[in-house]
Amino acid sequence: MWLILAFISAALLGFYDSFKKEALRDNAVITVLFLNTLFCSVIFIPLILLSHYTNVLNGSVLHVADGGWEVQKYVVLKSCIVLSSWIFGYFGMKHLPLTIVGPINATRPVMVLVGALIVFGEVLNLYQWIGVALAVTSFFMLSRSGRREGIDFRHNKWIFCIVIAAVLGAVSGLYDKYLMAKPENGGLGLDRMLVQGWYNIYQMLMMAVVLLFAVFKPLSRFRKGKVLFPQTAFHWDWAIPWISVFLSAADFIYFYALSLPGAMISIVSMIRRGSVIVSFLFGAAIFHEKNLKAKVVDLILVLLGMVFLYIGSK
Repeated sequence: MWLILAFISAALLGFYDSFKKEALRDNAVITVLFLNTLFCSVIFIPLILLSHYTNVLNGSVLHVADGGWEVQKYVVLKSCIVLSSWIFGYFGMKHLPLTIVGPINATRPVMVLVGALIVFGEVLNLYQWIGVALAVTSFFMLSRSGRREGIDFRHNKWIFCIVIAAVLGAVSGLYDKYLMAKPENGGLGLDRMLVQGWYNIYQMLMMAVVLLFAVFKPLSRFRKGKVLFPQTAFHWDWAIPWISVFLSAADFIYFYALSLPGAMISIVSMIRRGSVIVSFLFGAAIFHEKNLKAKVVDLILVLLGMVFLYIGSK
């Protein structure tokens, strides 16, 4: 069951990336990111209130458990990790083709795999290793395709941003496993809805502070030196709320999958990066990006990798 949920989460992530790319085109990154955290919080605040003050959601998958600072401190740390990844990732995505960003992000499962083998002692079988090898090869080939578009991976700061975002995303994936795993399995066993609901709220509060310093002139005097991430003019795009909808749905299914017995973070993370297939289709049909024929072969390898991961995990 957790494997099927991972594939569904991957598809939703593909739509999330695509709407994010659309929303960021010629738009203010900090403002778009703040609105994303705001809309995500709006989705979960009613669930938190209903769970705390009523019995309406008791026993349902939408119930949010209560937790004091001894629990919330772990959620705050997750918010810091994820938000840092998002800030770098949003700026990188704004300035790079979607068919370049996707493959770089797809290296996250490799980092998670190494971490899972070291930290959690997860063991992969032959089919899973074949799937991982195919996926890694395809991601490497897709990354090489970017050179044909005149993007210098060694001297492009937006490539650097995406790489940093991928590393922080891998750290977040390993941390999620620690938060969700039962104490007898070396984790904290936190309620998944508590984690997802509150980390969105903490991110919204953090982004509100960032937005104040980035946008409002009275606070601009506190910024010294060259601004690494300049803020451009903001315009409303209906793709913005859809970012939050697809992200919240993808994360809800992701956390639920990790909470199921036998769920392996290395496999779940690899499958979720299959979202590159959906974003590739959007890049081709909506954004009319280049070198698509060369990248189709690479995407076939991605699909084969997903098939082997599925076979090896049954």
